[in-house]
Amino acid sequence: MTRTFFPRLQGNSRGCLAFEPFFLIPYSMVMTYATLYMYELGVSETAIGWITTLSLIVQVFSSFISGYLTDRMGRKKAVLYFDLLSWSLAAILWAVSQNVWFFVAAALVNGFQRVPSTAFYCLVVEDTKPADRTYVFTLLQIISVIGGLFAPLGGLLVYAYGLVPGTRIMYALAFLLMTFQFVGRHLTTRETEMGYRKMKETRELGLSKSLIDYAGAIKEITASKTLLLIFSVYVLFNFQTTLKTTYLSLYMADYLHVDSDLISLVPAVSSVVMLLVLWLLTPRIPEQSIYKSMMVGFLLSVLSNLMLVIGPITNLAWIAASTIIAAVGMMISSPYLEAAVANAIDDEKRAKIFSMLSVLILLITSPAGIIGGWAYTFDPRIPVWLIILAFGAAYLLIMRYQNRNMQNAL
Repeated sequence: MTRTFFPRLQGNSRGCLAFEPFFLIPYSMVMTYATLYMYELGVSETAIGWITTLSLIVQVFSSFISGYLTDRMGRKKAVLYFDLLSWSLAAILWAVSQNVWFFVAAALVNGFQRVPSTAFYCLVVEDTKPADRTYVFTLLQIISVIGGLFAPLGGLLVYAYGLVPGTRIMYALAFLLMTFQFVGRHLTTRETEMGYRKMKETRELGLSKSLIDYAGAIKEITASKTLLLIFSVYVLFNFQTTLKTTYLSLYMADYLHVDSDLISLVPAVSSVVMLLVLWLLTPRIPEQSIYKSMMVGFLLSVLSNLMLVIGPITNLAWIAASTIIAAVGMMISSPYLEAAVANAIDDEKRAKIFSMLSVLILLITSPAGIIGGWAYTFDPRIPVWLIILAFGAAYLLIMRYQNRNMQNAL
């Protein structure tokens, strides 16, 4: 199917993307109810917070070792084994949970998701031509958007069977569909040339020397102004995403007084707009204009969020316009940013650099929820202003990154 509809996809990128919906559809369905499911089973608000923190701690650890494990085991084995551990096993634990300890166990195993994340990134990027990486990340974004359109199916299950039984069914479906994805992807991809080389090198180097070498990747990132610039943009982008995901719906309901039923339409509207942008606009953006596209996308994101704190903020047409502008801005910036980060990393160092980048992102973005919650109690608009500042800073940094690349090209 991917060969027919997406002829530019070759090799591993085709195998990876063909099975991605089998992860994103059940994930989109169940995540809406995950916290409510825990609460309904007697897990207190405080315990939910601690479980989230525990998962983040494990994710920091797994991010640190993900580069080594990806190189040591090979991309294919690392992504298969740790996906089965962190998602398939976790889905079973969530599906049969009876009390807080089931969720603690699930958080521990799910925290290792950063290993397959690094391995997947290497698998989909390394044998893909740099010119085609933007195309691959754009398709990944679209698959994610389409997966979000299936989220209301989870609501139908909850409506039909009740919150706890309906969520258990969703987790059981997640186990089946995700496991099918992991096995199907494994059978339709091959180990990369870089993967084979790194497997040999890490075996010869040994565990202790390898981990020291991977820890040294932080110095490599900070020593390169070019890498530091693009990675700073990436961190800022993830920071605003955390804030937006956590507080946008609350802000709309609590401060803008948008009806809860209408808030549920925001993701659907965004998804439709993103699909239209992919169809009508993205093919017309030349490869040499990706930095300009990112800058325009960041400016549109600034504008869309400004619209939520100024003007007729209780006007539904105004909020809808903000939603549409935000979707356009996201679609013409996010895939290009992912591709720019991928192209900035040397294939020889991809696993260890990306694993350390994941650590930095987690360490910096993890407090975003706490910062946003503290700020929200003072003024609900502050988290939105923080999002605006993050996009504004990202715009300035990507402009500087573009200028540096132009100077290096001369």
